[in-house]
Order: sequence, then structure tokens, then C-alpha cells
Amino acid sequence: MSYTYQVQTAADYEAAYAHATENPEAFWAEIAATFRWKKPWKTVLNWEFRSPSVRWFDGGTLNMTENALDRHVEAHPDRVALLWEPNDPGEATVSWTYKDLLERVEAYCHVLVARGIQKGDRVCIYMGMIPELAVAVLACARIGAVHSVIFGGFSAESIADRVLDAQASAIITCDGAFRGAKTIPLKSVVDQALSSCPEVHTVVVHQRTREQVDMMEGRDVWYHEALPVDLKPFPAVEMEAEDLLFILYTSGSTGKPKGVVHTCGGYMVWATYTFVNVFQYQPGQIHFCTADIGWITGHSYIVYGPLCAGATTLLFEGIPTYPDCGRFWQITEKHHVDILYTAPTAIRSLMAAGPEFPDAYPMSSLKVLGTVGEPINAEAWHWYDQHVGKGRIPIVDTWWQTETGGIMISNLAGVTEAKPTYATRPLPGIQPLLVDEHGAEIHGNGVSGNLCMRYPWPGMIRTTYGDHDRCRQAYFSTYPGLYFTGDGCIRDEEGLYRITGRVDDVLNVSGHRIGTAEVENAINMHPQVVESAIVGYPHDIKGQGIYAYVILHSPEKEDLRVEILAEVVKHIGAIAKPDKIQFVPGLPKTRSGKIMRRILRKIAEGELQQLGDTTTLLDPAVVQAIISGRASE
Repeated sequence: MSYTYQVQTAADYEAAYAHATENPEAFWAEIAATFRWKKPWKTVLNWEFRSPSVRWFDGGTLNMTENALDRHVEAHPDRVALLWEPNDPGEATVSWTYKDLLERVEAYCHVLVARGIQKGDRVCIYMGMIPELAVAVLACARIGAVHSVIFGGFSAESIADRVLDAQASAIITCDGAFRGAKTIPLKSVVDQALSSCPEVHTVVVHQRTREQVDMMEGRDVWYHEALPVDLKPFPAVEMEAEDLLFILYTSGSTGKPKGVVHTCGGYMVWATYTFVNVFQYQPGQIHFCTADIGWITGHSYIVYGPLCAGATTLLFEGIPTYPDCGRFWQITEKHHVDILYTAPTAIRSLMAAGPEFPDAYPMSSLKVLGTVGEPINAEAWHWYDQHVGKGRIPIVDTWWQTETGGIMISNLAGVTEAKPTYATRPLPGIQPLLVDEHGAEIHGNGVSGNLCMRYPWPGMIRTTYGDHDRCRQAYFSTYPGLYFTGDGCIRDEEGLYRITGRVDDVLNVSGHRIGTAEVENAINMHPQVVESAIVGYPHDIKGQGIYAYVILHSPEKEDLRVEILAEVVKHIGAIAKPDKIQFVPGLPKTRSGKIMRRILRKIAEGELQQLGDTTTLLDPAVVQAIISGRASE
């Protein structure tokens, strides 16, 4: 399979970007035409950002799975579609061809339909990272049901919130999940959640850990017992381009999670286009994205993007530090991985373990490295480059969001220039602009402002499920006529983009705007620092002071605070020096690795009774440790 839309040189990028900007409808029509449609679209794009209303390929019909599976089975049925590496390295790897995967998806469709699940129904999926998770997602798409994957570590209350908001009628889960040295009791958590969700009539349960679980008669069914005896085809259900494909919930700083809605046609085109171009994917390569399918990265770059491109995608059940800190590198060597896509949080944690782990593996198959989830600091970027890439392969620093559906700003591997800590350039079809707090565009280079988009792209959010006005208020009301990302951004003298973090994470210190990511990057330059987090707190003179929470490699030594302040002055200037530095054992993070700055701000402000819910954190106990440390400072 060749990709006629793949950008292969810097000149190709410039030409594609110009074409996508000057005539976006023609540009995207050409790309969409390379996919399989049941009926052609009538209009490429109808849009306005006031309501908002964005519709791509209207009138066209398709099914995502015919593009992810059927057409590849016809062309190369024996190509490996999915590799699965279990949590325990002693357990056997799974390898499924496109033919194998399609057969499993079709069988799964029969199980769901037999339980009364049909087109338009919402199905929540709460599973460990086993290959059947990908099968369940694809089966929902094939029958036209709307899937909503919930990360397999959320609490019962969090599950119930999502099930109720999505008005889901079914849940797919496992008896339990293996994650490092832990066994997660998924089914019992689902049972707790469903005590407040009476509309759920079906729970499909996969057997993984063989833990004892309760099965409610009439509602719960073991997947292996429900499977049809005969493997029969299941024709893909015809879907409108703007029919819902999935709902994915993202946490807001206030209120309940937002159900971000993505639709079939545009998302398919965008996830595939970005996958092929950013990673410069070539047929036969093995793509290892270390994310969980419970997050958008897993949707776009483990399941839909790679499979629609006919790629081999690698799914990993475990964590990077089990059974030791060489697990990622061992998997990369074992499977001859070509592309490795992971998070700066993971890189920093593995840095702390020392270079001897990646240095023990040649990883000569690697051709591209990628980072996702947050801006990567320079120290982590260089460590990744030196010890994983061995200084010989490109790193793509990708910026995007759940709401964007796929990568928005990134260098293209080996094609366009990389710059540590910079996402660099927008992809073709992306028209970014920087605005000030009043919404006035900031022109030229060597400037900073709030990052917005002036024009739609195929993979963008369509609504927040069940509350369209919330979508308008969150993304389209701050700067009318624009999509507001919520992020601050620098555009350097060469026109390259660097994301500085959420705008609510930008501090105003003595009238100077200081990005928390900037200060963190400087602090992280110190060799004794593993990771840091910056928040603002009320300051009598400056308006906001800077409070730094810092994790160290080794116990605190004399004058370490002085040395850290010197790093900040060196890299940013005296204005950005933290007023307070607290050494902490860890940071409050969600299970996707994002730091909960809201909690850190409350602790810095001394508002210890207003921390909110901490039960969904990866390690809730770290909050009390920080509070105790603050009291002893």
C-alpha cells in the first residue's frame, strides 16, 4: 500500500501546506478519496465557529472498519495487524494478521448484536490492555454503536459518571487486569458503578486474571461463553460521515468530565493522515505507541490511525518499570520496533533509573521516536535522543489534544526540522494563530500569545455529548470565530511553535507573564532534579509568587535551593526565580500522567480543606506527603 498523500521532503511539506491553506476542500477531498466509501459525499465541508457547527464529507457514508480491516484483508490478509506484549514477559506474545483480526471483530459483532446492542447505542469499555480491547472498539464501530472507553484504573464513581452521561446501555470489561506487580479488580469496580446505573442491561466480561467475580444473572455474560460456535461474517453497518464514532471523556478543572464527540468520516481521514505523515510510516514497519487505549492517543495511534494505514501496531499490557526499568527497551528489541511513541513523563521516570537500561539494548531497528502528552523538557529530549535513539534518528515532538482527534503541530520525522522543546510547525490543514487576552491577533515571529485555530480540520471535536453549549463555551466563546486551545504558545524567530502550557498555568509575576513549563524546564536542567511542577500563589508584592515542587534523584544537600535558583536565572532570568521551593517525594498525577496543578495550587495557597476529589489520582497518598512536607518547611 502506498500513501499518495505522504509528505516526503521539506518542499513537499511547503507545497502541501500551501495547498491545504489556499484550497482546503480540494486538498481534503483528494485525501479522503483514497479511503473506501459506500456513498460519495455531497459537500466536503460546511462550518461556522459561532454555534459551533462543523461537518465534513456530508452525505458520504462509510464504515471505519472496512477501512481499518476489510480492504487490507483483501490486499494482504497475512500481514500482521496487531502484536500484543503481555504484562509478564514470560507469557506468550499474541500476533494477529489482518485476516485474524477481522474474524475476531466479526465474531464480537455477533456477541453484541445478540445482546440487543445496535447502531447508535452507547457502549462503555473498561478493560485492561489486552488485544480484545482493540477488538471490542472495532466491533462497536462495525455495528454502528458508539464506544466510550474508560481507562482501566478509574474509580467506580468516575465510571458511573461517564456511563450516566453517555446514557450507555452496555459495558464491556474483564474480571481483572494485570498492571506491573498489581492485579486490578475491574469487574468488582464495574459492579459498584452499576449500582447507580440501572439502564445498563448488558455487561460482557472477558476472562484475564481468573479472579473470582460475581455475575448477575440476565445482565452479565462471559465473552468466551457468548462467542458463536461458527465464525460468520458480519457486514459493516453503513454510517453517515457525521455519525458518532466515539465519546471520550476529559477531566475539566471544574464540573463533571466533558464527553468529547468524534465522528466517523473526518476523524478517520485525520487520524490516518497524521499517522502516516508525522511518523513517516512505511508498509511493514512496527509501530509501538505506549499509551493506553483509554486515552485519545491510544484511539488515534494504536487503533484507528495505524490500522487504517495497514500498519502493524503493538499493544502493551504493562508498565515501563516492570519487571524492571528496561521493559520498553526490551520490547523494542524483541519485536524489532521501528517507531516508538511515548510520553515525557515516562521518559523522565526512566531517566531516573539510569542510562544503563536503554544502553543494554542496541534497538537498531528504531527509525523514529515520538513524544506526546505534554511539552518535553530539554534534558529529557536529549536523554531520549542519546540513550534510546543512539543519536541517529529523528524525534517528533507532537502537540495535540483529545479535542483535536490527532496531531496538530509537529515536525515530520526526518522531513522537517526538529528543535528540542518545540513542536515546530503545523501540519497541512492546520491554521494556527496567536492572540492576546483581548483576542487581537499577534503577527510576526519572536512573539507569544494564546494559541487558537482559525479554520476547521477533519478530526476536530464536533460537540460535548449531551451539552452542545458546553462545547461552545469551552472552545469557541473566549475568542469568537476561533477555536481556542486553552494553551499558551511561543512562535520563535523562525516561525516554530513551542507550547508553554495551559493558559491557566501562566503566571503574572510583577506584570510579567511567565509560563510554568518554562520554569519547570529550567529547574529540570539541574542534574539532581527528576521532575518539578510550578504553580502560582498570592504574593503581597508581586501579585503572584512562584511555588516550585521538586522531586530529587538523591537526598537534599546543602545549597541545593541556591543551585536550582541559579539554573532558573541562567535559562530565563531573575524574574522567574521561584519564591518557594519544596522538595517532595512525588507529584499528584492522573492515571494518564498529567499533573493535577489544581491540587498543588491549593496546597501552595494553604487552602487544604478545598483540595477536591483526590481518589482518581495515580497515588492519592502523595498529596498528604506534600501537605506534611509543606508544614515542616
